Amino acid sequence: MRAALKVVMAAMFAMPAAAALAKSPDCASWPTNMALVHLKNAGLIDIPSVNEAQTKAVRLASEKIGKDLYQQVYDITFHTKDGKTIEVITKNQASSEECSMSGVDVYVVAKKIGGSAEQPSDGTAKK
Repeated sequence: MRAALKVVMAAMFAMPAAAALAKSPDCASWPTNMALVHLKNAGLIDIPSVNEAQTKAVRLASEKIGKDLYQQVYDITFHTKDGKTIEVITKNQASSEECSMSGVDVYVVAKKIGGSAEQPSDGTAKK
């Protein structure tokens, strides 16, 4: 009986620590796909021209805003087969159960000033 009580007590004390260590969901596919749709609808990209293998999504932030609800920000770079690069920043809400807890706000990066020259953001390919 005493051993069982120790196990229960240990489990109770470990629960808050486990919840604090809970990882935010990795939901890059939802904002990536929605960004493509928004870019297509705005006439900025033709989806079949996108080289999917070169598409890169980097999570910049994930903030817990509720019980199993996170506000996430991604930097997503699309490359087209003709060498064009389009970079966007997205913001949406996700949970461990569902990546699409909200719509996706998409912001096109028109021009990057400073930082790495590897990924130009002005709609032109690096020469």
